[in-house]
This record gives sequence, C-alpha cells and structure tokens, in this order.
Amino acid sequence: MKCFVTGATGFIGSNLVSELIARGHEVKALIRPGADTRALEGLAYEPIEGDLSNRAWLAAAMKGCDWCFHVAALYALWLRDYKPMIRANVDGTRNALHAAADAGCERIVYTSTVGVLRPPGMKRTSAHPSDELDSARYSDMTNEYKRTKWRAEEIARNLAAKAPIVIVNPTAPVGPRDLKPTPTGKIIVDFLNGAMPAYLNTGLNWVHVGDVAVGHILAAEKGRIGERYILGNAEGNWTLKQALDELADLTGLKAPRLAMPRLVAMAAARASETMAFVTRSTPRVPVAGVRMAKYKMFFTPEKAIRELGLPQTPPRQALADAVNWFVQHGFVKAPERLKLRSDKPAIAPVEVPVA
Repeated sequence: MKCFVTGATGFIGSNLVSELIARGHEVKALIRPGADTRALEGLAYEPIEGDLSNRAWLAAAMKGCDWCFHVAALYALWLRDYKPMIRANVDGTRNALHAAADAGCERIVYTSTVGVLRPPGMKRTSAHPSDELDSARYSDMTNEYKRTKWRAEEIARNLAAKAPIVIVNPTAPVGPRDLKPTPTGKIIVDFLNGAMPAYLNTGLNWVHVGDVAVGHILAAEKGRIGERYILGNAEGNWTLKQALDELADLTGLKAPRLAMPRLVAMAAARASETMAFVTRSTPRVPVAGVRMAKYKMFFTPEKAIRELGLPQTPPRQALADAVNWFVQHGFVKAPERLKLRSDKPAIAPVEVPVA
C-alpha cells in the first residue's frame, strides 16, 4: 500500500513509519519545515514538506495514497499560548481528514487518545477498566490538550458517516524514538536521572509504542469504519508506583518511597507555572499533569485484541526498551549508575539509529 503519514517525526509517527516500511509499504511522510527528523534516520520514506493548514494542498499531496494515517498533534500539558495547539489539533485534523477523503484514500486512521474517554474513577463502576463505550463529555476535559483532542475526535466521528475513517485511542506508549521526550517518557527519564524524589498516587495503561504502531496498521487493514479502538495492553494497568518499582528492578536504581499528597503537588505545580512565566521557561510540574493524575487511567484493549489482533508486548519489556533507548541516546546523565538486568530477557538491548 502507498501510505501518507502526518506527524511522522513524532514518537508514535516515527515508529509507525518504521513499521510500515518493514512490512513493505511505501510511505509519504509529512514533515513540517524545520522539524527534527532524527527519529526517521535510516528509513526509506518520501518526505513531503508542509503543514496541516491547507486542505487543498494536503489533498493533492495525498493523491494516489491508499491509506492515510493522521497522527500529528501538538501534545503539551502547558503552553504560554494555546492557539497553536488549537490550530494543530482541531483545525489541522479537520483539514487532514477532509483532504484524505477528497484524495480518495481507502482507509483513514485518526490517532486520538484515551484522554477523551472516562477513566474508571469517573464512573460508578470504577473497579473495572474503561472501554471504547465510556465516552467523556467536553466538560470532563481537564486541560487544553484534552479539549482539543475531544473536539478533533468529534470531527473524525462525524466525518466517518461519509468517509472511511477508523479511530485509534492509544493509552500511554513507551519505547524507542521518544526524542522530546513525551510526558510519559519524561517520567522514565526523570527516574533514570534521580530527579523523582516522590510519586503521585495515579496510574496508567502502559503499552509498547511498537504495539501502538502495529495497531494503526491493523486498524487500516481490519478496523470497522466509524469505530474507535483502544491501543493498550491488557496487563498494563499499573499504578505509577508499580511502574517505578519495575524500573528499579530493571536498572538497579532505588524507586521513590514517598507518595506526594495531591494538595502539595498542586501547590508545587502552581508555583512551577508562575516561575515559568517569570523565567520564560517550561514548568517542571504543570498543573494539568497533577489534575490528570486525579484518576487512574486504566483501560482495556480487549476490543482491539479481538477485532484487530493487537499484539501484547509485556509492559516490562516496553519499559526495558525505553530505558535502553534513553541510555543509548544520551538522555541519562550518569548511565554508569545503572545496573541493567542483563540476566533477564526483558532488558535485551534495542538499537534504533537516531543521532
């Protein structure tokens, strides 16, 4: 298949491009002018320089493509100005999806997020992980990123009535090619650098980014039009404390023992954001992050496993691959502190060519 991928230089996007090429597909990758393309080094793709602002131009660029994957999004928990996020996540999604439909793509896969769903703590049946039917309301969205993604998914769901759109909702991917790193990857990097003296009582569904990439392709191959599929791991609903304990076992580092009270965390976050405005830097602890941590983001990917055949790499392997990648690519200040558990298969080195 000939594929068009937006957000190709990002974490999920670059892994998707790699997986598509490995499976013999041709890839046209949308690259923003001046974007960091290191995550795509060594991959045989066709770069298309441009952005999401022009629907007609996008449709012309997508012409002849069988599949379109709209992965691009501005993911940040704090910005001085959120207008660029709205333009990218809402207006950009509208342009990209309509352009793919105009271009006649046979399948259009839109990358949403489980952030638009109601986590267990918001439901009466809070003991069970949430699924695709647990739609949240716009008023449930606690930060601008979630609000923009909620609006974008509504665009995708409405357009699916007349275009072959399938929606995927990744949980919390970790693994190679996390260049920024993402907020989830930053948890791992902070742990590896000894910059996490305490933790919040929260939880995520941890999934290997490679499985998420494969899930996108399976959605194009097998997904039902108009449906959403959670791309996560059935065994990946771990509290942050559990994940940190796994990282400690993998690396020989000590996991933080102190659970930070939410009120203390919120006070620190507000102070951090105030300081960020003064110093024109990025807050170390954004308020949005503390608000998101109120609920354990536990989800079930059972539908994607049943209908798509979503692979299930063990969450420990996902963490191990992320650790190895961050170590190999200079994110860890003192890698000699780590005693990687080479005696266990889960810590097998992963090589990804990113300079």
